[in-house]
Amino acid sequence: MAQLDKLLQHVIPRGGRRLVLEPDKQPILELASGDMTPLLPNALPAVMVDVLASDIIPAHQKSSWQMGSGVTFEYRLGDQGFRIQCMKDGGTVKIVAEPAASQGKLTPPPPRRLEPASISAPAPRIELDLPKGSPQAPAKPGAAASAQAPSPSGVRPSRRPTPKQGHHPLATKLFQALLEAKGSDLHCSSFECPIVRVSGDMKDLEDFGILSDQQLLELMEGVATEEGWRQFCETNDADFAYAFEEGGCRLRMNYFLDRVGPGFVCRVIPNEIPDPDKLGLPDPVRRLAGLQKGLVLVTGPTGSGKSTTLAAIIDLANRQRHDHILTLEDPIEFVHPRKKCLINQREVHTHTDSFKSGLRAALREDPDIILVGEMRDLETISLALETAITGHLVFGTLHTNNAISTIDRVVDQFPADRQQQIRVMLADALKCVVSQTLLKRIGGGRVAALETLFISPAIANLIREGKNFQIPSAMQTGRQYGQRLMNDALVDLIKAKQVEPMEGYLKCPDKESFVQACKRAGIAFDLRLGEVDS
Repeated sequence: MAQLDKLLQHVIPRGGRRLVLEPDKQPILELASGDMTPLLPNALPAVMVDVLASDIIPAHQKSSWQMGSGVTFEYRLGDQGFRIQCMKDGGTVKIVAEPAASQGKLTPPPPRRLEPASISAPAPRIELDLPKGSPQAPAKPGAAASAQAPSPSGVRPSRRPTPKQGHHPLATKLFQALLEAKGSDLHCSSFECPIVRVSGDMKDLEDFGILSDQQLLELMEGVATEEGWRQFCETNDADFAYAFEEGGCRLRMNYFLDRVGPGFVCRVIPNEIPDPDKLGLPDPVRRLAGLQKGLVLVTGPTGSGKSTTLAAIIDLANRQRHDHILTLEDPIEFVHPRKKCLINQREVHTHTDSFKSGLRAALREDPDIILVGEMRDLETISLALETAITGHLVFGTLHTNNAISTIDRVVDQFPADRQQQIRVMLADALKCVVSQTLLKRIGGGRVAALETLFISPAIANLIREGKNFQIPSAMQTGRQYGQRLMNDALVDLIKAKQVEPMEGYLKCPDKESFVQACKRAGIAFDLRLGEVDS
């Protein structure tokens, strides 16, 4: 059915005289009494009004509409007739629909199957369908990522529909081009050429040309889960995972709407669990998989490989231990098959409402190891800290740039009158902070530099007393315990000929001390060859 039909079918039953749709406004139903009633709780973005109009304009009037002229035509919905006016004013689209005075004068179009309205009382909620003639294959349930590791879109309580994902020919070609380019991310925005990120650089996929907003909207609905599409229609944002069978991988999808129209970004998640040897994880970090209790934080900016590092550590635990591992992710990225551990992976918004609700429920699910995908708010951080203190091993992530700022970030989340208590709890529960960043590798690809802070009794005492500024000095004197500052990690990569000196300089958090560390290591480079970030 046409997308506008779900609104039109409420006009006559409600005694409506006119339906008016304008950009960035709620659809308004004018009643015979003269009252104005909003038909939806949310405003429609401009691109959506344009899509609704383009979807129903007769073929013989398409050219006039594309040239910028308004069009008027008769339209039949079942046994109900309407007079539709689609108008353009400076690029702004407006739709006015009125019940036809004499339905007998309408020339009925070819018969089409009508579906029940998808509404929620008291106001209907629009759920977009693909425009007629779109090349979408029949939707089918999300396929398994591997024979042992099913997709997270499994059976769920009946209060929410089971998510179904289909395929779209353009999406398949774009995803294949992303893999062929060995890219990490694909960016698609309305009226832009698709772009892939390869080794940190953005490169156009010129063969695809510029994608229109309608092309993207069709593509996005074709690959979205039902829950993800509903979330996008209601909030203009959505996150979910997509099993790309043809490429043998999964994709982490993010949908958004900007001032131009719809768009999405997807990140490649290999089906294979990352190998610690290929990642270059040092032995002290690998030994984190054997901890019995405590809190381990993996931090870094967006796109720094935190999920990859955590997946490798969880896989080590899965191979070495006989325990219960529970993960809370948004969305599920790496799918862990059962090896020696029982693993339950839960997706936020699909299997639980939020990180905090999932973490609260986890305490009644007998876990030994808990992975919290993102510690975003005070309650989630507080629950993770309390869970670690009560004898569980908790892994979590934060968006911080180094180990010291991670500790400050956790403490500063709490009110001032609780911060001393949190320092004491953190000193007892925290076992390690791994802070990482990705750099361009010489010869192609990327490599991670890791700063590692292991909590020794001396460092725990500094945390307890709020003397975080003394922690770097304690790390320098405790290298035999696995302590490693980011500058030292960067210098080691430069000496190993894996990273250019200027790349390390641009990514280092403390540039002055980095230059001094390079001089001590006999590394010389000219700052004038690159941007100096003071």
